[in-house]
Amino acid sequence: MNINNYKPDFLLEAVYNLDIDSLKKHDIRAVMVDLDNTLIAWNNPDGTPQLREWLKIMKENKIKIIVVSNNKRERVARAVEIFDVDFISRAMKPFAWGINKALNKLEEDKVHVVMVGDQLMTDIRAAHRAGVRSILVRPLVQSDAWNTKFNRWRERRVWIEIIKKDGKPKWETAL
Repeated sequence: MNINNYKPDFLLEAVYNLDIDSLKKHDIRAVMVDLDNTLIAWNNPDGTPQLREWLKIMKENKIKIIVVSNNKRERVARAVEIFDVDFISRAMKPFAWGINKALNKLEEDKVHVVMVGDQLMTDIRAAHRAGVRSILVRPLVQSDAWNTKFNRWRERRVWIEIIKKDGKPKWETAL
């Protein structure tokens, strides 16, 4: 296993730490974001006031947002309809299929796009496969849906290898 395939370009405390100045500094025009435990807590589909404010600021500054989720269409559509955000469901992460589909919808070159997620094994790996920059965020809640628990176990093993190679990661509050 090549550990670099799972290493994020950036580590942020939360997706809400992505601010307009940082995005402009890195020439990012669009943000692909995982749904569960990244944009919203998997067990709180309504999101938070902080999320709504972040989405409003992104929209006002013409930063495109698209959710890229492995969840089924009905689940993702129901979760994002109140936020007026486009989405790709059944993205098949860790493969690049969903990210490539999102790139087509966004009509942006991959150098101007970033993928944000809370899992090395799916979100970050898919971003690497698609050739887009990646941001790993801390999960919004510490509990996971049953189907994510296996990935978390594998992720802990990968983190051990990353730390051996590069040292303890530093979580940032800005890009």
